[in-house]
Amino acid sequence: MPKYRQTEEILKLMENKEQIRNIGVIAHVDHGKTTMSDSLLMAAGIISPKVAGTALAMDYLEIEQKRQMTVKAANVSLLHEKNGKSYVINLIDTPGHVDFTGKVTRSLRVMDGAVVVVDCVEGVMTQTETVVRQALEEKVKPVLYINKLDRLVKELRLSPQEVQNRLLQIIQDFNKLIEEYADPEFKESWKVNANKGQVAFGAAKDKWGFTLPMAKERGVKFSDVVTAYTTGSPDDLVKKVPLYEAILDMVVDHLPSPIEAQKYRIPKIWQGNPDSPLTKSLLDCNEKGPTVIAINNVVVDPHAGLVATGRVFSGTVKTGDQLYLVNAGTTQTVLQVGLFMGQTREVADKIPAGNMVALLGLEQARAGETAIDPNYQKEGSFEKMAYISEPVVTVAIEPKSTSDLPKFIDTLHKMSIEDPNLQVKVREDTGEYLLSGMGQLHLEIALWDLQQRGFDVVTSPPLVVYRESIQASGGPAEGKSPNKHNRFYVAVEPLSEKTLQLIQEGKVYDSQDFRERAKILREEAGWDTDEARNIWTIDERMNIFVDRTKGLQHLREIKETIIQAFLWSTEAGPLAQEPMRGVKAILVDALIHEDPAHRGPAQVMPAIKNAVMAAFLSANPTLLEPWQKVDIRVTTEYMAPLNRIINQKRGRVLEVIPSASGNNMQIIAEIPVAESFDLSNEIRSATAGKALWGAQFSHWAPVPPAMLNDLIMKIRSRKGLPQVLPKPEDYIEA
Repeated sequence: MPKYRQTEEILKLMENKEQIRNIGVIAHVDHGKTTMSDSLLMAAGIISPKVAGTALAMDYLEIEQKRQMTVKAANVSLLHEKNGKSYVINLIDTPGHVDFTGKVTRSLRVMDGAVVVVDCVEGVMTQTETVVRQALEEKVKPVLYINKLDRLVKELRLSPQEVQNRLLQIIQDFNKLIEEYADPEFKESWKVNANKGQVAFGAAKDKWGFTLPMAKERGVKFSDVVTAYTTGSPDDLVKKVPLYEAILDMVVDHLPSPIEAQKYRIPKIWQGNPDSPLTKSLLDCNEKGPTVIAINNVVVDPHAGLVATGRVFSGTVKTGDQLYLVNAGTTQTVLQVGLFMGQTREVADKIPAGNMVALLGLEQARAGETAIDPNYQKEGSFEKMAYISEPVVTVAIEPKSTSDLPKFIDTLHKMSIEDPNLQVKVREDTGEYLLSGMGQLHLEIALWDLQQRGFDVVTSPPLVVYRESIQASGGPAEGKSPNKHNRFYVAVEPLSEKTLQLIQEGKVYDSQDFRERAKILREEAGWDTDEARNIWTIDERMNIFVDRTKGLQHLREIKETIIQAFLWSTEAGPLAQEPMRGVKAILVDALIHEDPAHRGPAQVMPAIKNAVMAAFLSANPTLLEPWQKVDIRVTTEYMAPLNRIINQKRGRVLEVIPSASGNNMQIIAEIPVAESFDLSNEIRSATAGKALWGAQFSHWAPVPPAMLNDLIMKIRSRKGLPQVLPKPEDYIEA
C-alpha cells in the first residue's frame, strides 16, 4: 500500500533506478484522467480520501477546476509498495483536449510509460488515437485503464456478459492503435492483454478498480459490478479492489524503469554520436556520467523567476552546476534543485539520472531545450519535438488601459515562454498584438490567464490563420540589392507531401547532421543527393532553402545573412502577408560585390526577399486553410442532420462505422476550421445533445479556387493592404 513520506525518503529511493517509474496519464478529454490521478494522490496521503474523485488535485488552476479539464501538465512524485518493495512513481497528468496537444508532446519526452484512460461508453475516440500515436512516436509504452464502468450499468443497463463484450471491443480497438503506430519491434509485445494484468477496469469517481489477476485473487466478478450499481452501493468494491492499487500495481509490473527504457528510447530521441561515451552514459542511465537533462516545461514563478522542469537522463544535477543550453547557445548556473509535488516545489541537494527535476537559474531555458554538461556541449542534443498540431486561430488583443501596455507586453512574453504553442506577434502597421493558439479553447484559457494576472483586455473575434504556398515551380527570379551591386537568382518549388511528413515527424530538421539528413531525404523522399546535402536551413513552418550554385566567390561570407533573409521572407507571403508553408527556395546563381561594404545585410536581405517573392508569385500561388478531423458517435436516427451539417460546412464524410449492435454509428469527417466556430452548437441542436464528438487538427489544404480571390481580398482589407495583388515584376523592378 502507498504511504505518505517526507521528501527526503523519496529522494533516497530515487537512487535505485530499477524502482523508479516515470509515467503519464493520457486520454481523450473528459475520460477521467485527473479523477483517476486523484485516487493515486489520495493513496499517497497528498489529498483527503473524502474529496478524492472530485478534488481534481492535479488541476491546480482555477479554470481547470471550473471546466473539469486539465490544461497544464502537472507532476508529482508518489510512493507505492508492492511485495514489500518501495517504488517512486513520477506521475505527470496531461491535457486531453486537442488544443493542448503541444503540452502532451512535451510531457511525453520525459515519460517512459503511459496509462491511457478510455471511457467505456465512448470507447477509443479521435483524441485517444492522437495521444497514443504521440506516445508511440516517443517510444513511450502504454497500458490501458477502462473507466466509468458504472455508466454501462446505470445508463446502458447492460448485462454482465454485455459488459464484458463491450470491454473486449475497447481492448481490441486499443490494440489496433498499437498495431498501426508502434515501431515494428514493439507491435506485438506492447499490445495489452487483460489476463496478464495490462488492462485495469473501474470507476475513478467511485475510487474502485481492478485488473483480472487482482479480481481473481480477491474473488471479484463483473457480475459484482452490475450488482453494486443495481443496488446503488459500490462501497464493497472500494474496500476489495481500491483503484490506486490496481493502477499502481499495473504500472510497477508492466511499465519500464528508466534503466530499461533508456536503452531503446535514447536511439530514437538523442541526436549524437551513437558510439560516444556520452551516448553510452545515456543508454545506461548512468548517474555518474555527464549531466544531460531534457527540459519539457517552464513556468514563471512570480517570486523565484523561471522554473525549468525536465528529466535527468544522465548524470546527477546539483545546486551550483554549470549547464550548457544547446538551443539557447549559452551556459547558465543552477541556483536551486528540487522536485514538484503538485502545486508545491520541494528543495533537494541533488537529483540523479532517471528522475524528474525542477531547476532555478536557467533563465534562457525553453520547452524542448537540452541542458548538458558544458564539457560535452558539442556532442549532441535531444531530437526536436514534433508537434501534432500548430496554431490556427488568432485574436487581436490589447489592454483597455494604455498605462498597462509595458507590463502587458512583458506578460505576453512570459506566457509564450511557458507555452511555446501560444504565439505572440505585433502588426507593424497598426501596432496590434496578435495572439495565436491551437484553437478557440486554447485562446480562451490564455485570455483567462491574462485576466488572472490583472489585465482587462479588448479582443477581436477569432480569426483563422492561413498559410501561403505554391502549386507549381517558379523562377528563377532576380532580386537586386538597393545599391544595384548584388544580384541573386532564386527559383521555387513546392515540397512533396513525403518531405513535409518527414519534417513534421522530426526526422529532418535544421540542426541535424547534413549527411544523415541528405540520406533520409534521398531514400524516403526521392531528393537529389547534392541538393539534399546543400540545404542551408529548414524553418519551423516547413520551408527549405537550398544552395545550388557552384564556386561563387564571397557566397560563404554572406551565407548567414541569406538564411536570415529567407526566414524573413517566409514570415509573410505576398498574397495576404500570411506565413509561407511547404516552399523550397533554391539559390541558382548570384553576382556578389567584392567589397564587403557593398554586400552587407541592408543590401543582401531585401534582394533575397524580392527574388523569393517574385518567384513565389510565378509559381501558381495559393492560400492553404487548416482542416480538422471530426469523430462523431451518434444513434442512426441523427445521421441525416449530421450529414447535412457536414456538407453545409464544406466538409466531407470519410468513413461511417456501424457499432456491433447496429444502433449507433461513428462518423469520421473533415471540416475546414473556418467553418467550425459554431460546430458544437449545431451538433448539439441537431442531435438533441445526444452526440459524442471530438475534433483534432488534420492537415492544411488549398482554399477552393472559387473562394480564393475573395478570401485574399478580405484578409488584405483587414490588414490594411492595397486591394490589388502584387505581380512578380513589382519585386523584380524594386
